[in-house]
Amino acid sequence: MFLLDYLPYAIALAIAAAIPGPGIAAAVGKALGSGFRPALWFLFGLALGDLTYLTLAVLGLSAVATAFSGLFVVIKLAGAAYLVYLAISFWRAGIDPDKVAARKGSGFWPSLLSGYSVTISNPKTIIFYMALLPTVVELETLTVVDYAWLVAVTIVVLQIVLIPYIGLAAKARDFLRNPRALKLLNRGAAGAMAGAAAYIVIKQ
Repeated sequence: MFLLDYLPYAIALAIAAAIPGPGIAAAVGKALGSGFRPALWFLFGLALGDLTYLTLAVLGLSAVATAFSGLFVVIKLAGAAYLVYLAISFWRAGIDPDKVAARKGSGFWPSLLSGYSVTISNPKTIIFYMALLPTVVELETLTVVDYAWLVAVTIVVLQIVLIPYIGLAAKARDFLRNPRALKLLNRGAAGAMAGAAAYIVIKQ
């Protein structure tokens, strides 16, 4: 495949990623509550979840995924439960900015895993890779090199689309440093997380 052959996939992925959903809501909530760097780790987790579904689709395992739909329900509920936990943490967060930045759950692994759980449990992501991906990529003819290019395109597109969201949210957090504003910010982040959790549970 030539590089232009990946353009339809890049465009489709960019549109799907830019449409507001639980991933964006949770990422913005993470940026508001913990700052840019933890939100960036969160985005890496989101991308890792996308790569998981991309790999399943390339390996032709969509039928296996369907057969284990019950497992996906468990993962979905676990992801939603973790978002609720984050929402409660943000709601109860202290009003000291330094304490908020250092709060448990803002490190690399917690942020990465929370982002991954959001993507894995997101119905929009599942539909994109298991249903829409085959319409823009000829999966039957993919080579290892093609797959490597798809991985690279996925990572780049997701970062280009999603980093502005967390960048703006993190900037808003930096501007609103006074205790009352930060308290409202934490509760706004909690609302975003709780809304993302509700979407995941309700959406089929």
